[in-house]
Amino acid sequence: MFILVVNAGSSSLKYQLFEMTKEEVLAKGLCERIGIDGKITHTNLQTGEKFSKEVAMPTHNEATRAMIDALLDAQYGVIKDMSDISAIGHRVVQGGPWITKPTLVTDEAIEDLKKCVVLAPLHTPPHLQGIEGCKAVMPNTPMVLVIDTSFHATIPEYASTFPIDINVSRKHHIKRYGAHGTSHRYVAQECAKWLDKPVEETKIVTCHLGNGSSISAVKGGKVVDTSMGFTPLDGIIMGSRCGAIDPAVVPYVMEKENIPVDKIGDWMNKKCGLLGVSGVSSDLRDVHAAIAEGNKDAKLAFDILVYEIKKFVGAYAAAMNGVDAVVFTAGIGENDHEVRFHSLKDMEYLGIKVDAEKNLSVRSLPAPCDISADGSAVRVFVIPTNEELVIARDTKEVLDSLK
Repeated sequence: MFILVVNAGSSSLKYQLFEMTKEEVLAKGLCERIGIDGKITHTNLQTGEKFSKEVAMPTHNEATRAMIDALLDAQYGVIKDMSDISAIGHRVVQGGPWITKPTLVTDEAIEDLKKCVVLAPLHTPPHLQGIEGCKAVMPNTPMVLVIDTSFHATIPEYASTFPIDINVSRKHHIKRYGAHGTSHRYVAQECAKWLDKPVEETKIVTCHLGNGSSISAVKGGKVVDTSMGFTPLDGIIMGSRCGAIDPAVVPYVMEKENIPVDKIGDWMNKKCGLLGVSGVSSDLRDVHAAIAEGNKDAKLAFDILVYEIKKFVGAYAAAMNGVDAVVFTAGIGENDHEVRFHSLKDMEYLGIKVDAEKNLSVRSLPAPCDISADGSAVRVFVIPTNEELVIARDTKEVLDSLK
């Protein structure tokens, strides 16, 4: 069975083709500059052959056609006919209260997804465009929506409800939705294997750290809390996002800096975080370089990051009445040894001890990597995330349920 996983952005379309018997990725690619001019980069992972070329992509329809042409290409392709693709799994950021599990694409599901535009205005329209593009090129191929927020649907009401007028929050569907759900789910399940426990018996803190970051408390395989809230702006400091701040700061800054209401969201999402504090960059690698040159604001940005991670780990250990493991994943989590070390430093009271040498050697060790020190009551892992595999598995499960 071949499952095609699609992740559509406003001007891009990423894809991976899975052969599900071995859960093997056969090919992957990226269509970019959609609506501008168009370019596709495609790799046959069986042969290692790769090509990149310009293709006119005024809409996602043309991008989808370019993707299929690449998969069918005599030299670089991996399938012989479009009918070889059993189903398409679409990554969707926000399902709101309407879509809380992997869902077959139907007219009703599309209408529910359209309701999510107000909750995720940057992500949902491109998702809809990607779905329409695939429907135009492959109208008879089943498609499944796999929702990032669905893994967080288990958060108890007392943890997902914001303390505002309850009638307002219910009327406008304001609650803690979380993000990066497929990533948190994947690494929590993988962690349970390494703990040699049924996932139902585990207490795990999962740290998805990248340009956008979120931390989740996963108890018994279900999320009981997560750092991102109504939008991905909440939680810890991120590349250019401020994370959680006193709400009163917002109108105060608007008044003092003359920022209009339609621009303040852009300011908090794109002008704050590591970029705003360091004054250097939203990329943590650039922040590290600035620290090495003696930039005190860059050091402050780093210190805020690791301190906030530490606070969430401690808080979630309390929320779960204990913790078996802490998992680091995504770009920063998998690659930045200093973040891992300093965020868990001086947490012996919780039984957390990191082996400094293992932590430094993660890139040279097989993944997943256990970086716990001898005697650590809590295991610490670095587990590369695989959101696309989760989407492929969920798509297959929905497809199998139709038989």
